[in-house]
Amino acid sequence: MKRKVELIALSIDAREFLQKMVDQISADGIQPTFTFLSDPGHKVIDRYGLLNPNGQGWPHPTVYIIDRTGTVRWRVIDVNYNIRPSNQTIRDALAKVEGPPG
Repeated sequence: MKRKVELIALSIDAREFLQKMVDQISADGIQPTFTFLSDPGHKVIDRYGLLNPNGQGWPHPTVYIIDRTGTVRWRVIDVNYNIRPSNQTIRDALAKVEGPPG
């Protein structure tokens, strides 16, 4: 089944660091099925207004669900770097955007 959404992880980390993270995630033989993008100059992060002014250059933890038309359908932005939505919360939001299978 072709998904109606694509998962992309955006980080301010350099590509080399992201590759190390992918290697660690993949240590059990399972490759991530999503794309990691590097934004060390935080151009994209700045465009969305997500850079944390008190975070020493780190962005606010953020999850967007953007449909294929470019419409933001769901988002979570938190100022606390340790707070993230659960995987199940994200899956539930994706299911609402994708609609029923088929």
